[in-house]
Parts: sequence; structure tokens; C-alpha cells
Amino acid sequence: MISPLPYTKLGSGPNILLAFHGIGQDGIACFSAVENSLDKHYTLYTFDLPFHGQHRDAPFEVILKAEWKQSIQHFLKENNITRFDITGFSIGGRFALATLEAFPEFIDNAFLIAPDGVSEHPMYALATRIPPARWIYGWLMRHPGVFFPGVRIAQTLKLASKSLVRFTQQVLNTPEKRQTIYRSWVAFRDLRFDIPAIVKAANANQVTIYLFAGIYDTLLKPEAVRKLAELLPEKQYIELKSGHTRLVEHAAAWICTLFK
Repeated sequence: MISPLPYTKLGSGPNILLAFHGIGQDGIACFSAVENSLDKHYTLYTFDLPFHGQHRDAPFEVILKAEWKQSIQHFLKENNITRFDITGFSIGGRFALATLEAFPEFIDNAFLIAPDGVSEHPMYALATRIPPARWIYGWLMRHPGVFFPGVRIAQTLKLASKSLVRFTQQVLNTPEKRQTIYRSWVAFRDLRFDIPAIVKAANANQVTIYLFAGIYDTLLKPEAVRKLAELLPEKQYIELKSGHTRLVEHAAAWICTLFK
């Protein structure tokens, strides 16, 4: 089983929201800015994913769905939680989807914010699933003097946008950050999902899925979640005028309108 999941408790609302942050963040960094807007309705449990925050020293191992389910079961029992909502941002979307897949009978609402895991970029599959390519990926993370010029060449060739290159440079500008990204990409690779099956199970258990995408998001574009968007009622797919980094704040403001 995965080691006990570190979390921070925010807010004091009557409903429970389990929150999973994005790559290179921790629960506080991702969700503290939205505490004031959500705390009247929710008590948030913001988790630190493996290799992040309080969980940065987690053993390096591939995260399996069965183990994740056991960890969430332990958390729910320990905190006497029987009904809850979930939210996941960016790579945290994989953990929100894994939780939804495992516990649809206990969930009322799922708020997926530019979620990773709906579709899979070919580069991610190449870098994490094929051993030789995985070795090359690890080598590049240890040799930024080779990696970053390649990123700039991609921008010159218009294979990567300026904002995407800037984001990449920000999240990979230290050895510690590069190690976090590498370990996360590789260790989370088995969190893959049959999206139609998840939607079918959600509908059967009356779970409402809200999907948010940022019109100006160059890291996870709306096209990346279209497979899920097409399976949802129109009012449950929301495109916001936001880039990637502020999408959680914009989504939280939208979520608040549900409770007025």
C-alpha cells in the first residue's frame, strides 16, 4: 500500500472536498488561494501527492490503482467520511479520476480542472512506457545543458509556444524540480482510464462531473479533454478565459455559483 497520504485541512464547511494538486506543487500551494471562496460550503482536504510537499520523500515506485484505492479507503475510514466531492488539477486529475473510478458510490460531484489522464500525449507514452526512451528522458533531466537548448529549438520551429517554453523553464529550473517531474511522470504512468466507462459509472451513481478547461492554456489545451467533454451535458463542460496557472482560482469562482 502507498504510505499514508499527507494532507492539509482547509476551511470548515459542512461538505467534504478531496483536492489533488498539479505537478510541482503541493496541496497548500494549489488550493490555499481558493479557501476563502469555498470554505463556507466545503472542508477541503488538500493532499500532497507522491514526490511533492510533505510527501517528497515517498519511495520511488509505480503507483497502482489498487494501492491508491487502499490509501483512500484508509483515509476515509480514519476521518469518518462517507460522502464527499473531489477535485483534481493538471496531473492531480489522474488521482481524481482514480478516486472517482474506485468510489463512485460515495461521490456527489467531481470537479476536473484541466485534468491530466483524459487523453495521453504520445511523448508521455514514449518517455514513460518504453525502457530505452525512459532512460533517455531521465538522462535529459540530469543534463539540462542539453535539454533546454532543445526546448528553445522547438520554439524556433514553432513546435512549442512561447508560454509553454516559459512554463517548462520555470518548472524545470532546479535539479530538485527536474527530479520531481521525472519521478512523477514515470511513477504515475499506470493511472490510465477508460473514460466512457468512468462516465457510465458516474451516471449510474448520480455523480455530476464538471470539466474545466482554459481557453489560453497552452500546457493542457481544451482539445486534450475533448474525449470527456463530448460525453458530458453541455452545461457541465466549462471553458474559462484563463491560462494554466490561474485556472484553479477561476474554476473555484465558477464552482461558488453552484451554491448561491
